[in-house]
Amino acid sequence: MDASSDPYLPYDGGGDCIPLRELHKRGTHYTMTNGGSINSSTHLLDLLDEPIPGVGTYDDFHTIDWVREKCKDRERHRRINSKKKESAWEMTKSLYDAWSGWLVVTLTGLASGALAGLIDIAADWMTDLKEGICLSALWYNHEQCCWGSNETTFEERDKCPQWKTWAELIIGQAEGPGSYIMNYIMYIFWALSFAFLAVSLVKVFAPYACGSGIPEIKTILSGFIIRGYLGKWTLMIKTITLVLAVASGLSLGKEGPLVHVACCCGNIFSYLFPKYSTNEAKKREVLSAASAAGVSVAFGAPIGGVLFSLEEVSYYFPLKTLWRSFFAALVAAFVLRSINPFGNSRLVLFYVEYHTPWYLFELFPFILLGVFGGLWGAFFIRANIAWCRRRKSTKFGKYPVLEVIVVAAITAVIAFPNPYTRLNTSELIKELFTDCGPLESSSLCDYRNDMNASKIVDDIPDRPAGLGVYSAIWQLCLALIFKIIMTVFTFGIKVPSGLFIPSMAIGAIAGRIVGIAVEQLAYFHHDWFIFKEWCEVGADCITPGLYAMVGAAACLGGVTRMTVSLVVIVFELTGGLEYIVPLMAAVMTSKWVGDAFGREGIYEAHIRLNGYPFLDAKEEFTHTTLAADVMRPRRNDPPLAVLTQDNMTVDDIENMINETSYNGFPVIMSKESQRLVGFALRRDLTIAIESARKKQEGIVGSSRVCFAQHTPSLPAESPRPLKLRSILDMSPFTVTDHTPMEIVVDIFRKLGLRQCLVTHNGIVLGIITKKNILEHLEQLKQHVEPLAPPWHYNKKRYPPSYGPDGKPRPRFNNVQLNPIDEEREETEEEVHLLNSTTL
Repeated sequence: MDASSDPYLPYDGGGDCIPLRELHKRGTHYTMTNGGSINSSTHLLDLLDEPIPGVGTYDDFHTIDWVREKCKDRERHRRINSKKKESAWEMTKSLYDAWSGWLVVTLTGLASGALAGLIDIAADWMTDLKEGICLSALWYNHEQCCWGSNETTFEERDKCPQWKTWAELIIGQAEGPGSYIMNYIMYIFWALSFAFLAVSLVKVFAPYACGSGIPEIKTILSGFIIRGYLGKWTLMIKTITLVLAVASGLSLGKEGPLVHVACCCGNIFSYLFPKYSTNEAKKREVLSAASAAGVSVAFGAPIGGVLFSLEEVSYYFPLKTLWRSFFAALVAAFVLRSINPFGNSRLVLFYVEYHTPWYLFELFPFILLGVFGGLWGAFFIRANIAWCRRRKSTKFGKYPVLEVIVVAAITAVIAFPNPYTRLNTSELIKELFTDCGPLESSSLCDYRNDMNASKIVDDIPDRPAGLGVYSAIWQLCLALIFKIIMTVFTFGIKVPSGLFIPSMAIGAIAGRIVGIAVEQLAYFHHDWFIFKEWCEVGADCITPGLYAMVGAAACLGGVTRMTVSLVVIVFELTGGLEYIVPLMAAVMTSKWVGDAFGREGIYEAHIRLNGYPFLDAKEEFTHTTLAADVMRPRRNDPPLAVLTQDNMTVDDIENMINETSYNGFPVIMSKESQRLVGFALRRDLTIAIESARKKQEGIVGSSRVCFAQHTPSLPAESPRPLKLRSILDMSPFTVTDHTPMEIVVDIFRKLGLRQCLVTHNGIVLGIITKKNILEHLEQLKQHVEPLAPPWHYNKKRYPPSYGPDGKPRPRFNNVQLNPIDEEREETEEEVHLLNSTTL
């Protein structure tokens, strides 16, 4: 499928984000370089030239330079500190700058908590709207409608005169086949209406509002620019459509998209503070704190949110960002608790507390649940990625509205007959987590009272399962199969869709089934040696709800490969320190089993599928290739385009910009010397030349462009030269051609580089960009690893800069023009080695 025909694939827009699926179409001659890095002290002290507006900014779908952004922030901080003692106004500006970080995370937390409460309330109301309506107060959901009724019985607490089903309103029947069919039809009608409205709003107003958002958030936090992804339109449409998507009954959750919503809030508020609006690296510190706030309101887990931001999404996480993330999560949780959207004085719907301890034998079924979670995660990742890849490569992907309607229709038709699939997924998890008490009327708690028990140790001892429990188990088995299949096809459609809740629901269903099985095994065989020591007759030994919680954590861990943050999130959900060991055992088992089939989590898999320029710090580079094997240009590529520091005119530079697609150019001393001077960005060159033509008199096409500190002497009749030293990066990162790629990849990951130059004895040979590394890693993953030539062969590939006569070899743009007679001809084996290293 042509990417340009799909409005949801805007990632081919240029820059260094060329989707890997498109690389074979570009050929080996396509090179895209990225901007420079930290400016040297010479550049920082060169204050004679007036700053040029727009220089130092980034185009859409490009990667930021972390080192240069940190340098800009340090320079801004020094400038503010040097002026704060001059006047009271400067002191006020200094204090405002110092406190702006806390202000922006406070505003982000307030907005995230308020929007999460609004989404929770609206989603609950619209979910119940599929079944009926409250006549006494239209804005009440089913539970709220029956709160004040005096005619509600304990057995039928969900029935009251104020709440009317659609069958009662339309045909006047509350029971019977006609009532069932009418409620069935209305359920499907509302589900399709909500789904159609959600996908239509996304397609028309904000294509970026679809999906989970976490893969893109991870990519943005790694330094990538996606204009509009965190904008106000995306925030508004995602908030509205998230409510519609959850209410439609699709197998998705709102927890993942809440991270996207919180990051939108953080991005919008960061523009109120110059400290963050003008610095992309500082802005990403705010986004890290916002992602913590998003998880905090999604699960009611402030500490888990901070750890989630640290473990899963953040690329750069200094200590002060840890404090501000904690504060943002605290504020967001406080606001959500004040709103109290569920009416239970809790931050989430499925908060539970257990009072029965776990025993050592139970670690075995807990580990089995971890194995199931790892297998489910591996299956889901492979199946979902295969389906998403098929969607992108076939005509089916051209009709996103039709796809959503079909998935919603199938989900609604199959879900309605089963009470556990008809339930909202969060309510299903709540029912599965809840332990059976004296006030529970669920069929999962339909146990038979054992009147022959000799003694009763606990108030509610383990009892034999009744018909209701066996019926519920069969329904849960069908619900498990349904959830597994539909989640594979739902995640990735063009509506806001989170993965946390569906994965937890699958694990909770499996865990509850296993918990009931273990409970009945302990009841009927309490004399077995594994039960005899700790489970006596009449005691409450097994808690099936605990198994559901452990299964939910295991399945979510198998899909996302989270560990520490996941355990803390689930611990905060239950409020029990006593169950951390079972959770840790299940989560680590699920991660080990999942890693046996592939080390990628679902978010990393979608990042790779979409071709985002993301270098995962978790991956290990164990190959033996060198920088010379990855750099551009290659032997058969066009020559490397370079600039000289004082020998080119404005027309020469503009022609080079127009004739090439590179985003940066190395600057050398001269064609004869070839020594590196610095690196100039394409965008900065274009802006600087346009600004000079408008503001400086005498700048024409034949004007000499000077990157040197001192302007060379020119004839008197020459036009005025153009000094562009202020836009030159005087200290670009360089590596030699023999540097192992393991070190180069490590440098790119830890310093956040966009490119580095490759030199040989100080002579510029080529350039390695982030895109080149991603191409190389992708080819290694496809088991087409380039052969690593021996070290002496690499020395022969780059002849000395000077010939036998002592004169420099003739070069153009740093690439050898004439063949070197002194070097022997390459053998067939060497040619094969060289060709095999070409990406």
